[in-house]
Amino acid sequence: MEREISALYEPKRNNEIRIFESSDEMSTDLAEYISQVSEISVKERGYFAIALSGGPLVTFLGKLCEAPYNKTLDWSKWYIFWSDERAVAKNHAESNYRLTKEGFLSKVPILNGHVYSINDNATVEDAATDYEFVIRQLVKVRTIGVSESNDCPKFDLILLGMGSDGHVASLFPNHPSLELKDDWVTYITDSPQPPPERITFTLPVINSASNIVIVATGDDKSEAVHLAISDNADGPEAPSSLPARMVQPTDGKLVWFLDKSAASSLDAENDDAFEQHREY
Repeated sequence: MEREISALYEPKRNNEIRIFESSDEMSTDLAEYISQVSEISVKERGYFAIALSGGPLVTFLGKLCEAPYNKTLDWSKWYIFWSDERAVAKNHAESNYRLTKEGFLSKVPILNGHVYSINDNATVEDAATDYEFVIRQLVKVRTIGVSESNDCPKFDLILLGMGSDGHVASLFPNHPSLELKDDWVTYITDSPQPPPERITFTLPVINSASNIVIVATGDDKSEAVHLAISDNADGPEAPSSLPARMVQPTDGKLVWFLDKSAASSLDAENDDAFEQHREY
């Protein structure tokens, strides 16, 4: 069952919430959503530039590796990026690249030359600089689109997970990286979760995407989901320092994919604000 919030989102246009009974339902709907965005992007631009995150998010891409998508999607037009990466070797257990390679990339015919991983042989600072340079070159030739409002890259889709602390990509609450305006890619050396060194997109890049998805599952995410979404959320963290709440597309659309556990705080307080619907 999917539901869409209307009242809570009134000040934030082009935002939607989808709530699912099971992981399988979420994976099915997410695959269809990504498929539709891919087809539109290829038709309009000739490319589909998608940025992924690591962690559990990769497991929800499994349906794309199956029929009909493995045969019907124009995989030759896909370009893969990462919204964040841990400063570890590509074969390291905590590498987002490795997780994505094993769980998704190895199962679909995306061209190796279209997969833009982060340099794991450089220092974390140099890796961030290199990745931003690569993205800038691809924006110049419009493999990645460009935002009309701020000249940031305009990815067709950025897929994000969310931590129980409300972090997205490797942007953590109260971290100075949240204030960056001009950098596209930055690095941190003090992540509150291991490993400490990470590379991450900045908020201006995330918010410039045409489409943004935030996936959150589990009871431990419910409070962060509430703080990120509800206009009635209070407390010192909610208004200014919760990264997930700061994801507010400039010209694009944000869709939340939640399971019932992650959405439980929304249900308890705002059940009347939900309009039930099915899209597929």
